[in-house]
Amino acid sequence: MIWNLGSINIDNFYEVSHLPAAGETLAAHSYGFGLGGKGANMSVAAARAAARVSHIGAIGADGRWTRERLMEYGVDTPHIAQVEGPTGHANILIDRRGENSIVLFQGANSQLTEAIIGAALTEASPKDFLLMQNETNGQEYAAATARSLGLRVAYAAAPFDAGALTRLAGRIDLLILNEVEAAQLEVGAGPALGMLGVQDMIVTLGEKGCKWISDKGEKHFEAYPAEAVDTTGAGDTFTGYLVAGLDRGMPMDVAVDLALKAGAMMVERRGTADVIPDLKEIQDRFGL
Repeated sequence: MIWNLGSINIDNFYEVSHLPAAGETLAAHSYGFGLGGKGANMSVAAARAAARVSHIGAIGADGRWTRERLMEYGVDTPHIAQVEGPTGHANILIDRRGENSIVLFQGANSQLTEAIIGAALTEASPKDFLLMQNETNGQEYAAATARSLGLRVAYAAAPFDAGALTRLAGRIDLLILNEVEAAQLEVGAGPALGMLGVQDMIVTLGEKGCKWISDKGEKHFEAYPAEAVDTTGAGDTFTGYLVAGLDRGMPMDVAVDLALKAGAMMVERRGTADVIPDLKEIQDRFGL
């Protein structure tokens, strides 16, 4: 089972001709909203990959519908707390090439307590996964608690913060980064990188695929062809499918391949959590 300490956002989408420069006012061609946040995206992806996932998070009164939407997508929600203040949200600009620019507001995602996190993890079993991103508070407590209970810890280090990652040293089994974040890690952590105690690291490379780095060396995986219309949420979809595959007992290379297939399908869709492909769609598309 996967326990996901993750953000829940209300995503606002604006389609624009190009991403604006500093000081530029730009009219959007269209507007929409939906369920988002790296945490929610990964929970939905993991559930759609046939894993059981329980989300640990917080929302405001304005976000009660997000909890209901997660339930509809097969995510367990007893550990999503309602707190004072607004639900987190993201304003997402998407240009004609499918590239995006995102402004985040943490809102309720920064109000998680140790009591909320601890109550969830006391229900976990050894060898379960704790999945985290850097869009909530409580990561150090959650990682320490998970390790003490025998859980495996997967960390998608985004938005990247070298200090936050360093504070989790020795408590991460699987680290997922994109190419830019991997470069930031080398600059931010430097010689301390080898002291992080990470057994496996995955670096996603967009249309160039990804690479898996472990004590056995480095292996590159090619991306699957896709006509990208929106890259928003593709990395989260990859991560959710990757951890779900590992949780279901797949070898790393098999889980990575499945995650790449899911990511390729995701970039061909507009939206975030609401359009993440399910396992049946991937099986049909790739003849699995």
